[in-house]
Amino acid sequence: MITCYIRYVIDPNKLAEFEQYAQMWIPLVNKFGGTHNGYFLPSEGANNIALALFTFPSLASYEQYRQDSLKDTDCIAAFQFAEDTQCIIRYERSFFRPVFE
Repeated sequence: MITCYIRYVIDPNKLAEFEQYAQMWIPLVNKFGGTHNGYFLPSEGANNIALALFTFPSLASYEQYRQDSLKDTDCIAAFQFAEDTQCIIRYERSFFRPVFE
């Protein structure tokens, strides 16, 4: 199992647009075999940082999702929405593996 952690720097004046973008991606990750653990929007503190967490069974399955998403019309629409609204300034992606009891 691998969890992808994405830290976004967003335009705080486009929070509604970013939230719409987030809502577009949750079912798409699930559609491609992942489990979306949610987006986390600013509340207290910094008003321009948002997070996302989603899990795939393996890094290989995540990589397959990345390739497939580039050809999927709904994913392409989500990418285009972010570009059109410019709600995302930048992002960084990290991967984690869980440790259980």
